[in-house]
Amino acid sequence: MPTNTVSPVSEAEPTRTTLPGWLAVVAVTTGIFSIVTTEILPIGLLTSIGASFQVSDGTAGLMMTLPGILAAIAAPAVTVTTGRLGRRVMLCALMLLLAVADFLSAAAPAYWVMLVSRVLVGLVIGAFWSIGAGLAPRLVRPARVGTATAVIFSAVPLGSVLGVPAGTLIGDLAGWRMAFVAMGVLTVGVFAALVAFVPPLPAGQVTRSRVLAGMFGRTGARTGLAVTFLVVLAHFGAYTYVTPFLEQVTHLGPSAVTAVLLIYGGAGIAGNFVAGTVVSRGVRGTLAVSAGMLAVATLLLPVIGRWGIGAVVLLVVWGVAYGAVPVCSQTWFARSAPETPEAASVLFTSSFQATISLGAWAGGVVLDATSPSTVMGIGGVAALLTVLTVLLSPSPETETR
Repeated sequence: MPTNTVSPVSEAEPTRTTLPGWLAVVAVTTGIFSIVTTEILPIGLLTSIGASFQVSDGTAGLMMTLPGILAAIAAPAVTVTTGRLGRRVMLCALMLLLAVADFLSAAAPAYWVMLVSRVLVGLVIGAFWSIGAGLAPRLVRPARVGTATAVIFSAVPLGSVLGVPAGTLIGDLAGWRMAFVAMGVLTVGVFAALVAFVPPLPAGQVTRSRVLAGMFGRTGARTGLAVTFLVVLAHFGAYTYVTPFLEQVTHLGPSAVTAVLLIYGGAGIAGNFVAGTVVSRGVRGTLAVSAGMLAVATLLLPVIGRWGIGAVVLLVVWGVAYGAVPVCSQTWFARSAPETPEAASVLFTSSFQATISLGAWAGGVVLDATSPSTVMGIGGVAALLTVLTVLLSPSPETETR
């Protein structure tokens, strides 16, 4: 058996009325959005934060590295150890912890305090996502579970593509600390929404550690890990340092950087919805195309990105490409293990977050030793390797047919 039943999920049946169920879905989705946005907020504010604490851009990249490491650990650990606790209680507690982290970042008197706040963010990411990703069947009617799940997962690319430009805009207008204050206020609002709209959710099923370990015995899951590693490494290894590139190579001012990142965000949203439409027809093809577009954008940025119009065009391509990545990666894992969706979700979360931290760290090392252009080029090479890996791999559904 993939899971052990602790209490019947029938306890959630009364919550499946139309309006309350969808309000709960929106509350959970907004929670994930706030988490993802908080996680990647330092990308657009990297140079400002680094200057405030007198650290290099590469060292400032640790703000991205630490949350990813902690999230990768927290996802399986929380899934295994807190499976018997009420899910609403867990979600609300995690939102409060995220609010503390946001306000601590805003008030940080030294860089080490900022890093402590980022550790807290990492714990919240892994724990909240491992719980929230599988709640749709307990919140809406069976016929609407697919739609509700898609809405919840949409928070990942939406947070990814909107978080950086929005944070950069606030930082440009009012300073980087106000960007974290704004996220803290949003998080408190999400906490209130969770309390108001999410019904009591007693533990339904517990995913045991042996189930998670068993995922590594699947060819599709192992391939998913490799593909996710490469494409997320390519993206975050380069995108974490896109602001220094735009400032130092394209020679854009703060306002122009904000505008370019907003354009990138819009392209990312478009990529997310396009991928959501076409991924069902073929996850391999969709992921190969998106990784190829990412490779083209990052490899050409050092050449064409020296001019403003060239940088904008390539970042639009990049945004569309990355908007599709979380959808494709999660779909790959889900199709590799359709009978254990929670375990598939945990593996997706852990691999994604671990690679975010590795990519941010590796990009920072390269940046401090070379230049922003070199960082972009290495990201492009990793994206090309992703394309080759995807094309040479079997479909993730092969084992389950």
